[in-house]
Amino acid sequence: MSFRPLHDRVVVRRVGSDEKTAGGIIIPDTAQEKPSEGQVVSVGSGARAEDGSITPMDVKAGDIVLFGKWSGTEVTIDGEELLIMKESDIMGIVEGKKNAKKKA
Repeated sequence: MSFRPLHDRVVVRRVGSDEKTAGGIIIPDTAQEKPSEGQVVSVGSGARAEDGSITPMDVKAGDIVLFGKWSGTEVTIDGEELLIMKESDIMGIVEGKKNAKKKA
């Protein structure tokens, strides 16, 4: 199945965080916070202004982005947990980091 968000919404796949601390202590999954970094899977066409014009999105599929801890709505599409959020919930794009591994 293919899913394309509408307007200024973005579909993001969380990327895995380190499972060890700097001291080498392994953190169990139940104690880990969900990462606030993800890879953009799909983007909508852009925000529609009152005059009907469309403002293009600043993010594109494949970008690695940072977003707020409570941003987005968690959904499951084809058995994969994803987030759908507005582009305004994204704080920025991480430059020079592509093709992140998805969280196991």
